[in-house]
Amino acid sequence: MTPDNPLLNEWATPFAIPPFKLIKPEHFKPAVEEAISIARKEIDVIISNPAEPDFRNTIEALEQAGSLLNRITPVLFNLNSSDTTPELQEAARVVSPVLTAFSNDISLNPELFDRVKSVYDRREDLNLNEEEMILLDRKYKNFIRGGAGLDDAGKERFREITVELSSLSLKFEENVLAETNDFTLHLTDEDALAGLPEGVREAAAALAGEKGMKGWLFSLHAPSFVPFMQYAERRDLREELFRAYSCRAFRGNTHDNRDLVLRIAELRLEMARLLGFKNYAAYALEERMASTPEEVNRFLADLLDASAPAGKRDLRDIEDYARHHGHDGRIERWDWAYWSEKLRMERFSIDDEALRPYMPLEKVREAVLGLATRLYGLSFSENNNIPVYNDEVTAFEVHDPERGIIAILMLDFHPRKGKSGGAWMTGFREQWKENGKRIIPVISLVMNFTRPTPARPSLLSHSEMNTFLHEFGHALHGMLSDCTYESLSGTNVKRDFVELPSQIMENWAWEKEWLDTWAAHYKTAEKIPDDMLHRLRDSLTYNEGYACMRQLSFGLLDMAWHTLEEQYCGNIVTFERSAMSPAELLPAAEGVCMSVSFAHLFSGGYAAGYYGYKWAEVLDADAFSLFREKGIFNKETAGSFRHNILEKGGSREPDKLFRDFRGREPSIEPLIERSGFRKT
Repeated sequence: MTPDNPLLNEWATPFAIPPFKLIKPEHFKPAVEEAISIARKEIDVIISNPAEPDFRNTIEALEQAGSLLNRITPVLFNLNSSDTTPELQEAARVVSPVLTAFSNDISLNPELFDRVKSVYDRREDLNLNEEEMILLDRKYKNFIRGGAGLDDAGKERFREITVELSSLSLKFEENVLAETNDFTLHLTDEDALAGLPEGVREAAAALAGEKGMKGWLFSLHAPSFVPFMQYAERRDLREELFRAYSCRAFRGNTHDNRDLVLRIAELRLEMARLLGFKNYAAYALEERMASTPEEVNRFLADLLDASAPAGKRDLRDIEDYARHHGHDGRIERWDWAYWSEKLRMERFSIDDEALRPYMPLEKVREAVLGLATRLYGLSFSENNNIPVYNDEVTAFEVHDPERGIIAILMLDFHPRKGKSGGAWMTGFREQWKENGKRIIPVISLVMNFTRPTPARPSLLSHSEMNTFLHEFGHALHGMLSDCTYESLSGTNVKRDFVELPSQIMENWAWEKEWLDTWAAHYKTAEKIPDDMLHRLRDSLTYNEGYACMRQLSFGLLDMAWHTLEEQYCGNIVTFERSAMSPAELLPAAEGVCMSVSFAHLFSGGYAAGYYGYKWAEVLDADAFSLFREKGIFNKETAGSFRHNILEKGGSREPDKLFRDFRGREPSIEPLIERSGFRKT
């Protein structure tokens, strides 16, 4: 098409993977503009069709329109999160409002909406199958929720709001990344490292060496930040690092997000009110399993009631332990992880570092992929000919014994300057069917695990291994998808259902029967001692009350921002403390703020949806209870989970999918039991 723009050409690469080495930041704007031009012509064909609107010529045609654009945009936004540069960030800033404007042009097109509505109004007479009916319902509601029912003035304002929101969310994410990269704690006195395990010291020395510095360097990225907070004996340094982390985008500089938080919340409220909802949460939750703010708030309150006694017990235990071991005064937020790990070690003779020698990254990778082999019959073969976006990324063909290659999986393990923090699953291509042929998805897992050092390989903590399992669950949801329509495939499900496939995988992290099959010391090849595995299992409910309350406090903050019914112009910290206080156990830290770096809410798609993590925990605990009953490797149970949950994507309603798997409605009892909340 355009020789000098690889984004617009056919990708003559294995499995039509993006030719990353050929793609430059300057290619995105013209490619997106050309793809939008083509998509407009495809929309015009639908509108000008003289035939009566029906499912094929309108709904299915609309689903297929914009295929070139859908191929290009994941490349830009995935790279911008996982391997960005200033030039890529600028490309994303330029393209994002253009894409939003085009999306508005579709949803606010009255002729197109008339055709969609005509099909929707006759839906009961069209003899559609279940997936087609859901696609029709989704398309129609997308128009309504996209402003199609507004008058001309309302449509114009809706356009303005959505374009501004797309730019602000992108800016919010950029600011958090810049602030995360901006701070380092440089130590040159070895005495300051007291308490830190050898592996943590080696990683800090390696990081300092990379920067041409002597001593040890600690950053705000999780592999550095988390163990420092858990093990460093120097309380003043823990406080310094905690405050640096908790003050990201709250320092009054050019990356300060306070105004963005207020503006995003204001615009979301205005958009919701414009569409006839009293607040943004009412708008967002209309398309969730928990369909109203009242239902979400009841759920959070019920779980808070169940977990609060255990949480308060956890706090008393830590306070008593710290006091008896020389801590003077109250437990502050920079003390919790430190004293929690010490008590855990004393109570169970195991801490977050104890299992690292048994969990070298390569073995963990083999084990996690091997779990998919044992449960679902999948096999993975590395293919070095598949293009990748960074030399650290590895690509695998995913094979199914009956269907052959069903997906491509990319794994990206370690932090770097251009990568956002945290861990996530994404896709460069989603699954769909073209003329009955299944188009294979291209799935990417992006994580920030501890890097290897000159002295040892990358050794994962148990929590990092747990993160791998979590994200791999999302990957399975994407890779095993077997839907007809792209917009319904894989993880394109209701937000409070999407965490079920990921969170259920975390259960295996605690199972001796699985760990025994692979976990071995990286030097001696000895298996994890049985008594250590038993202690690990015994520690499953350790501080679970506190952890649950902490998670609920995030959900409460989310709901507070998104149930506002009038613009908030006050102090963000005051608002935040009030919202989170029912679930808070530790005293507030002065001068810090969470909202300004809470990317899940303000740039990550979880607005009015953060409760979904706990909602899905109810589902995953109940679902895994069937595995425990039948056997954690039971083929029949795994086959049912694959068929009823993983393959179906959003092509069926999630409550139906769960019933089909579990044979009944979900119960909260397995979560209460697993969490140990019944103890007093």
